[in-house]
Amino acid sequence: MKHLIAPSVLSADFANLKRDIEMVNASEADWFHVDVMDGVFVPNISFGFPVMEAIKKYATKPLDVHLMIVNPDQYIERFAEAGASVITVHYEACMHLHRTVQAIHAAGCKAGVAINPHTPVSLLKDILVDLDLVLVMSVNPGFGGQKFIPNTLNKLRELKAMALAINPNLLIEVDGGVGIQNLADLIEAGAGVFVAGNAIFGAPSPTAMISELKQLNAQLKSS
Repeated sequence: MKHLIAPSVLSADFANLKRDIEMVNASEADWFHVDVMDGVFVPNISFGFPVMEAIKKYATKPLDVHLMIVNPDQYIERFAEAGASVITVHYEACMHLHRTVQAIHAAGCKAGVAINPHTPVSLLKDILVDLDLVLVMSVNPGFGGQKFIPNTLNKLRELKAMALAINPNLLIEVDGGVGIQNLADLIEAGAGVFVAGNAIFGAPSPTAMISELKQLNAQLKSS
């Protein structure tokens, strides 16, 4: 499967949100990545249901919703109703992870689990068969524009090997410091979905950057 590009709405211009959403709609991007932060699980606050519903109103591509919040279970149905296609919760925030994953599926969404940089991928072994996606954080969650943590590549290789044995259809997503400079290494390590914020919205031409990120794998195969 060709890799997916998920521009992070957190890096969009909120004074011109409709414009930026329509830009992503018209681009080669595959998903919108929506980061929800509560100021408790991570030291930042982003946005909630009103903004997400506004994004959904104009978005023509799936919403990949990343919940960086405590007690995500109580909001799963609300996020599904607000337009989420994928709901990802943090391993570190869920005491009863199987129950949470079942609730996401019951709400009609694909279920993902995110892990922070210090969390070993081996801890996902017992839940992996039930997941649609694992999000490997390559920075500490909470703020955009951080430097990529190199050990992420080792974690991706370990996760890919585990997925091939347990759940070959698992999507492996990376978020944090992703750009044209490291995409080839991330693809080689086993990732297939890439969240990019500043790399896209900070580029002179966001549309051209999305296209460059999307086409990189084809360039690698032809080289």
